[in-house]
Amino acid sequence: MLTRRLETTATPPVVTSGGMTVGETVRNTFALFLAAFASGAFAWMNADTWPVWVLWGSLLAGLGLVIVATIKPRLAQYLAIPYALLEGVVLGYISRLYENQFSGIVLQAILATAVVFAVMLFLYASRIIKVTQRLRSIVVGATLGILAFYVVSLVGSMFGWNMPLVWDSGPLGILFSLVVAGVAAFNLLLDFDLIENGVRANAPEWMNWFAAMGLMVTLVWLYLEILRLLGKIQSRD
Repeated sequence: MLTRRLETTATPPVVTSGGMTVGETVRNTFALFLAAFASGAFAWMNADTWPVWVLWGSLLAGLGLVIVATIKPRLAQYLAIPYALLEGVVLGYISRLYENQFSGIVLQAILATAVVFAVMLFLYASRIIKVTQRLRSIVVGATLGILAFYVVSLVGSMFGWNMPLVWDSGPLGILFSLVVAGVAAFNLLLDFDLIENGVRANAPEWMNWFAAMGLMVTLVWLYLEILRLLGKIQSRD
């Protein structure tokens, strides 16, 4: 979801040590998920007794770190781990609330997220879907539109007014969640493209953390949207 275009030459440059690599980005991503899992497990065990401000505080703090990293990508190497810890709290807290209401839904959401990730990686690697400038513009535009919609929804909820599509379990509400989850999935393509172009351009080493953080942002968003979608569907049964 954190995307920044990298200009590359037609001939890949000679890769030197200390630059961006796929292996290092994968290792950094794994480290972020370990951090998120640790804080998420703690939040899962305590969510039933924690006040709701813990959730909102972690969510807003994590969003703040993402904004800073987007503006100053070099800082991602310092912000990625704190972001993962905060998002782990958010994931653990929200997952526990959903699990209390719909038994087994968390495992379903995790598996669905993994399947979507694998499918999008295959579509990208096989070039069935190519990341063009037009596709990038559409996905980024849709993402910003959804973000603006959620901000309006959040502000409205503070005054007792809720956007019907966000939580509505009717056909339109389910369709909305499907569209949002689809946009989140397409953001994975932009993340893969960022990594590939960064490696090809021998981007600086800190780009490993920026790319890993961006990939995690997208996967967290995708998981939460799938969790919300499954909750809407199961609430209709």
